[in-house]
Amino acid sequence: MITDPGTLAVFALAALLLAVVPGPAVLYIVAQSVHGGRRAGVASAFGIASGGLVHVLAAVIGLSALLAASAEAFTVVKLVGAAYLVWLGIRTLLSADDRIGGRRPELTLAKTYGRGVVVNVLNPKTALFFVAFLPQFVDPHGSTRGQLAVLGAIFIVIALSSDLVWALVAGTAGAVLRKSRTFLRAQRYVSGTIFVGLGVLAATAGRSQ
Repeated sequence: MITDPGTLAVFALAALLLAVVPGPAVLYIVAQSVHGGRRAGVASAFGIASGGLVHVLAAVIGLSALLAASAEAFTVVKLVGAAYLVWLGIRTLLSADDRIGGRRPELTLAKTYGRGVVVNVLNPKTALFFVAFLPQFVDPHGSTRGQLAVLGAIFIVIALSSDLVWALVAGTAGAVLRKSRTFLRAQRYVSGTIFVGLGVLAATAGRSQ
């Protein structure tokens, strides 16, 4: 489904960078872990991953149909997606939000998991992210649906692995993270820079193709 191992390696590296650097989903997991412990953090991480699968499925169906209808339209989506990643990075860099998570911990693990699913499914930024990110690594001459499905699954696995580490670390160091402003500032600057860099790289690749 993916004929170029180099493309797959670049995608895996980009996915790892994006997963390791804290974003809204990680901050939600950290919030649950800090206040509810490691078990709550793990439950929220699996909830976030389950919600991400919904967006991957929607992206696979929608983008495959778009490419089947018009290769030019698919190229436009790639370039607009690259611009969105740059905008997301700039907005992250300029953000002054110093809250961790923004939600109180749930009382049960089932509710923690369910809230994680809802948080990710109902987040339009997650949907836009997958529509912007996945097409950058797709070969239009191959099996588009298969490529998107494989890329989406790889991203979910990498993100879940990273989220579980965050859950365990935050659950252990909850008292420290709860009071940390340096952590929040660092995650904002690093994640914003990565988003901008990825968007520029994607836009350049799109023009060269």
